[in-house]
Amino acid sequence: MGTQQRGAHIVWDWNGTLLHDIDAVIEATNASFLEIGLEQITLERYRELYCVPVPLFYERLMGRLPTEDEWLVMDAVFHKHYGARVDACGLAEGAAELLALRQAEGRTQSLLSLAPHDHLVPLVRRHGIAERFVRIDGRTDASHAGKAERMVRHLAELAGVAVEQVVVIGDAVDDARAAAHVGARAVLYTGGSHSRASLEAAGVPVVDSLGEAVDTAERLVA
Repeated sequence: MGTQQRGAHIVWDWNGTLLHDIDAVIEATNASFLEIGLEQITLERYRELYCVPVPLFYERLMGRLPTEDEWLVMDAVFHKHYGARVDACGLAEGAAELLALRQAEGRTQSLLSLAPHDHLVPLVRRHGIAERFVRIDGRTDASHAGKAERMVRHLAELAGVAVEQVVVIGDAVDDARAAAHVGARAVLYTGGSHSRASLEAAGVPVVDSLGEAVDTAERLVA
């Protein structure tokens, strides 16, 4: 890519950004809460409290960090319920068209997610967009840490992409932290896991559509 690179290289988030799964997340969260004895949660409260690493989200709910054994149960129960719903989730509005247009214009993009890699890749393929990305990386370990170190590894594999051209688009404050960790920029999208107020606290542009996110990303590196 190198000197051929045009405009921003976008590192996309998956869950809550390209994949519109927030309804499935809330349903799975409440199904798992019912199973483990926590109170049901509304979308608004979820967006107020959600954070990465996810055990901190449970600390906000419970008033204490879950033990390691409790966390393993919580994580497994949530993914059981989420896994039963994720196949019915569609892409965010306009996502497929945006990805295709950027590729046609010679712009580059990649995908970095905390979703397990072995689950992520088949799902991206099923939505017909795998070929839009120069690289797809999901989680390959059991760590529930955020994206910062994963972003380091992801960008290291993107030969010829200058960090000055990289813009991370995601729905979580953790996406902005990961971008800052590598010296990249970020744009946060309100269609996923966080409230607008919590996203704005990250100090980066916050938008309500993916089209606006892409336009903002291009302006940031122009």
